[in-house]
Parts: sequence; structure tokens; C-alpha cells
Amino acid sequence: MPEPFHSEQPPKTSSLPAEVPEEQVQLFRDVLDALERKRVPYTVSGAFALRQHTGICRETKDLDLFVTAANSIAALGCLRDAGLECELTDPVWLAKARRGEYFVDLITGMSNGLIVVEDSWIERSHPAVIYGVTTRVLAPEELVASKIFVARRERFDGADIAHVIYGTAGNFDWRREMALVGEHWEMLLWSLVLFRYVYPGQSEYVPSEIWCDLLRRFEREIRNPNPGALFRGSLVDDNMFAIDVNEWELPNLMAESRKRRLKQVGASAPSCEWPGNDRPRKTA
Repeated sequence: MPEPFHSEQPPKTSSLPAEVPEEQVQLFRDVLDALERKRVPYTVSGAFALRQHTGICRETKDLDLFVTAANSIAALGCLRDAGLECELTDPVWLAKARRGEYFVDLITGMSNGLIVVEDSWIERSHPAVIYGVTTRVLAPEELVASKIFVARRERFDGADIAHVIYGTAGNFDWRREMALVGEHWEMLLWSLVLFRYVYPGQSEYVPSEIWCDLLRRFEREIRNPNPGALFRGSLVDDNMFAIDVNEWELPNLMAESRKRRLKQVGASAPSCEWPGNDRPRKTA
């Protein structure tokens, strides 16, 4: 019998900092310094925000920066002036700036187009120092919101969400979180059920009124089923639910959401303002 296929295993969680190549550290410093000098509004997310709120150190080759779509042009222009190669990877949510094998992600929202970085995300960010640069990281509420749709086969951020809730130990603005997730509250409830299972002794970190609100909503939905409700699987993972769209002819809400977001981005960031000669490239 052939051996089962195993993809590369993710590293174990740890509070021990990973060894980081000096070239990578210098890139991150240069990027943060450049944005600070030009006063481009941004906040740091990813591994650095997770470490601030949980104490978990994660090896990373990139630096995740959250910017609004309106400020992404200025951010990319700033980094291009600093000597980095820039590209618009996906106009819905992602651009990159790189030097050698290391890169920086500039993120304006989630890839499915549903959750979008707003000015308030930057304004609510927390002070931090990263490799000697005074900067700020994403607040825990926005960090959780940015992760609720990361539930794909190859990457699932449910453990990160559980760690953020555990790490903040009740110091968390749940009303803000509810506002951020909005109509996608079921994705938050899913994450909270996982948190409750993992940390049963810390259920009070999620206030009882939040539990009751979400569970009452869920009960109402179950008691009053809507046969006309649209299939939403592609919003979670368009690959794993591809058969639903491509063969079973269920609606592709992700494609519709991305299309709406593209119109919004086009209105707020005209392509003629793209910095230098780096033009947006088509991606698969």
C-alpha cells in the first residue's frame, strides 16, 4: 500500500523568536522607515500582530501591512521610491513589494471582497516596536475579523483566533467585533465554538451577552429555514466548493463579491495613479 501523502507540516507554536536573516530584517526596517517618513497611514498585521497579542512567535518571510485602498497607491509609490520592486497582485485585496527573496504584502481587505480595511482599522491600531522601528500593529478585534474567512484546506486561522481571544484575556471589544463581521456573524460563532472547546475554563472571555446574542440568532435561523437562501461555500473556499459552482450550478457569491469590490476600488484608486512603470498584472 502506498504511503499517504503528507504536505509540509506547519511549525509548532512557540514563544521563541525564530532566527531571521539580516537581509529580511533590513528590508522590514527599510519599509517601515519609509512609510513612517512619508506618513503613509498603515498598520502591521500578520505574525507581528499575532505576537503582540498572544506571545506566539511565527517564522515569516513577509511583512503584512494593512492599508486602505485609497492609501495603497501612496504606499506603493513610497516603497518604489525606496528601491523596491512593486506589483499589484490582485486589485481586490493585495499588492507586493519585494527585494530579493523577501517581500512585503500590502493588504486592503480579504480576498473574497467581503471585509475591507477602513481608516478606523489604522486609527485603532496599537503602538509597537518592530526591529527597532516605532510603529503600530492591528488591534485584536480587527485581527480576528481579518482571519474569520481564512478557513481553507491549506490554511485555517481558527487557532489564531482562539489564541487572540485567550491572549487578550477578556480585554476585547466585542461590540466592535460584531460590527466588523456584520452579516457574517455565523463565521464568528463558528470560531467562538472552537475557542470554547479549546479553552472551556475561559468561556467568560467572551461575555455572556455575546454568546446569547449569537446563539439566539442561530436558533432563529434554524427554526425559520429559508429555502431561497443562497449557497455561500465559495466565500469560504472557492477551490473546495468548486464543484458546487462549476458542476452543480450553484451561485458563485465570491465572484459577485469580488466584482463589486473591483468597482469600489476602481472608483477610489484610478489606475492612472499607479506609481512609475509597474503596471497591474493579470493573475489567474
